[in-house]
Amino acid sequence: MPTNPPTNPAHTLIPAPRTLLTHDTPTPAPHPLTPLTRLCPTTTLHTAPGTEPLAPLLRNTIGAATGLPLPGGAPTPDGIVLRLTPAVPAVPAVPAGPAGTGNPTHPEGYRLTTDRSVENVAVLLESPTPAGLFRGIQTLRQLLGPEAFRRAPLRGAGQSWALPQVSVADEPRFAWRGLMLDVARHFMPKDGVLRYLDLIAAHKLNVFHFHLTDDQGWRIEIKRHPRLTDVGAWRGRTKWGHRASPLWDEKPHGGYYTQDDIREIVAYAAERHIRVVPEIDLPGHSQAAIAAYPELGNTDVIDTASLSVWDTWGVNPNVLAPTDTTLRFYEGVLEEVLELFPEDVSPFIHIGGDECPKDQWQKSDIAQARIRELGLAGENELQSWIIRHFDTWLSARGRRLIGWDEILEGGLAPGAAVASWRGYGAGVAAAEAGHDVVMCPEQYVYLDHRQAPGAEEPMPIGFVRTLEDVYRFEPVPAGLGPEAAAHILGTQANVWTEVMENQARVDYQTFPRLAAFAEVAWSALPAPADRDFADFEARMTAHYRRLDALGVDYRPPTGPLPWQRRPGVLGRPIEGAPPNR
Repeated sequence: MPTNPPTNPAHTLIPAPRTLLTHDTPTPAPHPLTPLTRLCPTTTLHTAPGTEPLAPLLRNTIGAATGLPLPGGAPTPDGIVLRLTPAVPAVPAVPAGPAGTGNPTHPEGYRLTTDRSVENVAVLLESPTPAGLFRGIQTLRQLLGPEAFRRAPLRGAGQSWALPQVSVADEPRFAWRGLMLDVARHFMPKDGVLRYLDLIAAHKLNVFHFHLTDDQGWRIEIKRHPRLTDVGAWRGRTKWGHRASPLWDEKPHGGYYTQDDIREIVAYAAERHIRVVPEIDLPGHSQAAIAAYPELGNTDVIDTASLSVWDTWGVNPNVLAPTDTTLRFYEGVLEEVLELFPEDVSPFIHIGGDECPKDQWQKSDIAQARIRELGLAGENELQSWIIRHFDTWLSARGRRLIGWDEILEGGLAPGAAVASWRGYGAGVAAAEAGHDVVMCPEQYVYLDHRQAPGAEEPMPIGFVRTLEDVYRFEPVPAGLGPEAAAHILGTQANVWTEVMENQARVDYQTFPRLAAFAEVAWSALPAPADRDFADFEARMTAHYRRLDALGVDYRPPTGPLPWQRRPGVLGRPIEGAPPNR
């Protein structure tokens, strides 16, 4: 940890802004002093037309933490002003990093000034969109210090709050800045999901990939198919550790979100300008669905009626049958999904498409007959036919299909986007073929992978990927031409929960690495080798205090605390080997 961390909140912002001008007082100290602006009990919140929905969000976060009532009112010298401005004025600022630029023109760009130099108000926040204003509020919150991330004031009523005098002009590098949370392997109750939406919002991420179904559980209520949750949401026991572990948690595990829970989650995300990408996995990773409705499986190969929700990890051989019954069933599922996830919040629907073994199709007379009927070259094209079917079905309803990079095998549906997880290769191939891509290679941004070598890491899985490794991740690989690079929508970090039995374990694996990822996704960083990790690490000293205030059970930089370890529980600490979740 840095021995001389910055004390000025303006020098601790994460993710780093495009441009930052601090009104520093000359001083021999390593970090100059900055004149202060103060918010006080008389501070008003002026919401210009179109910004009104942001007022309760600001009061419920900054207002709750500071104890300031922030009543509405006209602009005043100690007030806060939120305004939509089509062309945000440029800031005469010093770049925050080598790639810094001036004027934010991106829809999520914003300008924040806290020095009364513009229009004689304490805080002026402008953006072309409410989403940009919301991102700027996160910066304002950081400038107030770690206490501004608490739910109630520590200082009592009537106290003033100091802000460094700064001008910030900021905008994101990528439009897609996401976190995928797997709630199928270990269920996270609704309140935990809402908490994670707050956490990703605080880091200026804007996509929540909601992995709702898998072999180990079905987590979304589908009214026309009630057994999906009556049966598919529950398993009798759970493998404890990696699948090679001899240990079991014999307690039944499960849970699901009602349709009203889903509506609440979607509305909560929308208020925070977060898009939600629901994932309904097919044709592989489907044993929970087959356990609930055996006719969905390859009944001419195995006794599907004997299957239960899977209780261990890995690639499951039991996949959906390529029948009209299966297609109609999942069309019915997706009809309810589309109603729950409206287009303005969820333009993309994820259908999985990964890790679908073809063994049962090879042995199935029904599957082979379908291959002949359609004139396909084999089982890969059969999977592609299923993916193309749902791409056409979703497109007709105004949505876009996205799937894991295996959907490239056998030919990619024309409108589909690709989440490239097995490295960069599939994403590069898809982008060069004109398909949109979200880069999420397991070698960098699978946050279930262990954070350090050694036996102290709880249930160590996969590659060692440190905070610095994540910070040096580059979503657009070198050598990709500009036309193909334009198809890189952005990036996301993925959190698979096989060995994360509760919220504290999810926190441990996700943080602090999500902070590094957020800077990669938002900020205009130089090439990976040139990134100033020492500066980021110094800013993290303040960010750890923010995470403390938010109640995040992150991994400390010195290693896991005693209660964060899982001694004696096997992981898969094989450096360089595919983790094969």
